[in-house]
Amino acid sequence: MTFLIRVFLMTILGTSMTVPSGQSAGQPSGTPFITIGTQEVGLTAGYLLPHRLTTEHTTKQQGPALMPSWMMTITNPFGPRWLQGQVAIGAEMVYLQFREPILTHGIGFTPKIKYSMIVLDRLRPYLEFAGGPFWTDLGGRIPEEANEFNFIVTGGVGLSWFVTPQMALNAGYRFHHISNAGTAYPNLGLNSSLPFLGFSFYF
Repeated sequence: MTFLIRVFLMTILGTSMTVPSGQSAGQPSGTPFITIGTQEVGLTAGYLLPHRLTTEHTTKQQGPALMPSWMMTITNPFGPRWLQGQVAIGAEMVYLQFREPILTHGIGFTPKIKYSMIVLDRLRPYLEFAGGPFWTDLGGRIPEEANEFNFIVTGGVGLSWFVTPQMALNAGYRFHHISNAGTAYPNLGLNSSLPFLGFSFYF
């Protein structure tokens, strides 16, 4: 019986001293430990709000957006202490539903790059940029766009809060631009703001 009690106590002590997967010794609990090759799978959702930048922009396109993504970290932390961060690259699918001026849809595929700052441990600001081909049946029905085939370019800022070392909640803002790159006219383009929420898993 005494032997079993000793084994039990050693097991409990050994477990309590084990560093969780993805976390190095000396890090605060919950702090992510992201290295080169760490992968991120995420889902972002938001609502498009139109920007009519000139008097020729008359369409008030708006509606929900859904963006699943995959990324991989490709650098160790670098840069000055107050801006130190890591770069990740990957790809994102973009689905937009335009509820104004008529109910239409858009879907695209965008390579993506993100720079995440690591100075705040579990709270990590980031910058992101993405762009790629985009198809929408709104094109050809509005004065700003002649084609259904277009390109979408987005840039934004966000904050990731790591609930655990492997899971983060995200919130931020993106600016969206949709145009056909001069392949047809008119080509005034559509511009929108996108406040968003989302989550990511790291492995």
